[in-house]
Amino acid sequence: MQSKHIALGIVSTLLGAIAWGFSGTCVQYLFASTTIDPLLLTTIRQLGAGIVFLFVLLARHRTTLFGMLRNRNTLARLAIFGSCGLFLNSALYAATISFTNAGTATVLQSLNIVMVLAVTCIATKRLPRKLEAAALACALAATFLIATHGDPTELKLPAAGLALGLATAAAATFYTMYPKPLFQRWESIAVTGLGMLFGGLTGIVACTATGTFARGLPIIDATGIAVLVIAVLVGTCLSYGLFLHGISIVGPVAGNMLGAAEPVSATVISALWLATAFSWADWAGLVLMVATIFLIAWQPSQ
Repeated sequence: MQSKHIALGIVSTLLGAIAWGFSGTCVQYLFASTTIDPLLLTTIRQLGAGIVFLFVLLARHRTTLFGMLRNRNTLARLAIFGSCGLFLNSALYAATISFTNAGTATVLQSLNIVMVLAVTCIATKRLPRKLEAAALACALAATFLIATHGDPTELKLPAAGLALGLATAAAATFYTMYPKPLFQRWESIAVTGLGMLFGGLTGIVACTATGTFARGLPIIDATGIAVLVIAVLVGTCLSYGLFLHGISIVGPVAGNMLGAAEPVSATVISALWLATAFSWADWAGLVLMVATIFLIAWQPSQ
């Protein structure tokens, strides 16, 4: 029974990561074909997903929802989780894509694998286990190949894109590790849903403060609206919901390493949908990312 539960966590994490990679391609498409601002796009995604989750919670998890809303400590944690974790990660990810592309942005975010493992090893005063170390080596090698195309003397990224990508990884590290006490007490769907709602509210404040709303609505055609809706439902609701549910089962270290499926998804979908060209180093990096997934998939059963 325990092995089935862990298998469910692995599958949920992988599907969530793939959906997140797909969302990156949607964001790249929207930036290329519309005038939407990254901050406004993030606010729409977070608020839209939060509202969808709220309806689900009211319909099927009402007792949990009201219990969380009555708990001040839980609300404070949810506000921090939503604003400093979910919203910040999504906003930085969108900004990184605007300077690079979906595949590159997702690879840079995958550096949270290193960050989570480092924090965990420091906190527990241990060295990485054998499979963790092997998976980590594969993930780092993949990141190196995709970011430099195999040339250590040349980083094929703009400085702003690199800085934003590293910040995205840090935010991803936070949103996967911080809500652990919440997941231990409450259902993952409730934690994720209310976190999204707080993230959307944070976006409204940010858009107001930066004058994003004052600049008016972006120009978006029918196809763009359809892609935006898909980005909210699949790339936000489904991706965060599945990924965080999986992490609540397998833990942040294994979860974030399984998140290596994100750049695989983003790169492959970007190549097939947007005809983005990738070099031999990009594809070699993807193979290494797949190796990371299999190494970590074996880890929980040991």
